[in-house]
Amino acid sequence: MVNLGLSRVDDAIAAKHPGLESYAACQSHAFMKGTGTFIFGVAGLFAIQKALQRKLPYPLQWNLLVSIVASSVGSYAVTRWETQKCSDLWLLLETGKVPDRSPPPGHQAEQPKANAKTKYGDVME
Repeated sequence: MVNLGLSRVDDAIAAKHPGLESYAACQSHAFMKGTGTFIFGVAGLFAIQKALQRKLPYPLQWNLLVSIVASSVGSYAVTRWETQKCSDLWLLLETGKVPDRSPPPGHQAEQPKANAKTKYGDVME
């Protein structure tokens, strides 16, 4: 029986997807890494701001706000990055192929043609 969070997955489904346990462990690790990034980010930024408080005094509420917002953004970025790696792991375990995340070659925004005509005969610049 495989646990995903608080719920349990049937053995039949776990047997059908042998990489489910690895994927669940990877996701758990990704979320814990994001949570750790948030906690240590808030503590570190708050400490840095307290050290700079002598040179640039501003209220405590702004110290907390800046620390929490910046750490939230950092935590989101770390969690998203790690979750993407878990998604790639899941695809590798299920299909046996590593997904290609690079943009396709030659895929660029098309440049509009100069003085193109519409189907009604109007000249577009």
